[in-house]
Amino acid sequence: MNNRLVMCLLMLVAASGSVAKDEPKDDGVKVGKASSLRNLVPAEGLEKQAALQYTQLKQEMGAKKALAPDNYPELIRLREIAKRIIPHATRFNPRAAKWQWEVNLIGSNQINAFCMPGGKIAFYTGILRQLKLTDDEVAMVMGHEIAHALREHAREQAGKNALTKIGAIGLSVATGGKYDGLVHSGANLLSLKFSRGDETDADLVGLDIAARAGYDPRAGVTLWKKMSAASKGAPPQWLSTHPSGPTRIKEIEAHLKEALPLYERAEKPKPWVAPVARATPPPQ
Repeated sequence: MNNRLVMCLLMLVAASGSVAKDEPKDDGVKVGKASSLRNLVPAEGLEKQAALQYTQLKQEMGAKKALAPDNYPELIRLREIAKRIIPHATRFNPRAAKWQWEVNLIGSNQINAFCMPGGKIAFYTGILRQLKLTDDEVAMVMGHEIAHALREHAREQAGKNALTKIGAIGLSVATGGKYDGLVHSGANLLSLKFSRGDETDADLVGLDIAARAGYDPRAGVTLWKKMSAASKGAPPQWLSTHPSGPTRIKEIEAHLKEALPLYERAEKPKPWVAPVARATPPPQ
């Protein structure tokens, strides 16, 4: 019975994938289709879970005085860049038009950034300061992280987990509950690890939307050179499951011919200039 259920779910996934409505027109960076496995998990439920975990994170960071206030210059910079990129998000996922987008900055030496389902973005001060990112490089990081949410990689992973859980339930029935410890529920979306294929997908989608927002896609190359230099010794958390720097630089360079025309016809943003004096103390 369990095998029949798995086969029925796989057939449902295959059928739903054939009529996907969120694939963009072929006039930018060439990307593949989003995984149909995401259709096993309701998007709304995952987005609500992400919003809850994001709120909890903000509360924890606020209690530690590590959450940047709204008037903090580096946070203003991030939100201005996001304001330019987000309008292009619906190209890859129409649901993004209804998301309650948020951008926050966490005071930490971690070289890290993320975007959770539903458009919940966070950067750590470490990635901005240690790598001394230009606006274009920040846009490449942000575009990449937003792309994970647009392509619903967390939902895809949840779909894979759902299939695994079905198998574990079948194992539990067959063994009288001997392996019930294998069945888990409730994903920690803040610590989710994506596959290398998902990371490459996010690179390309991020390259597209950042270029459309007026940010130079060639910054993807300089960004990953900085990342590679920073990864000497213990790799930064942001790089822990990503393809190697040289591999993704080669991939980005191969798609610049598609991204550069988007950038060339886009309205360019004014470069951000750090104020001489900070409006508020930096987050600790």
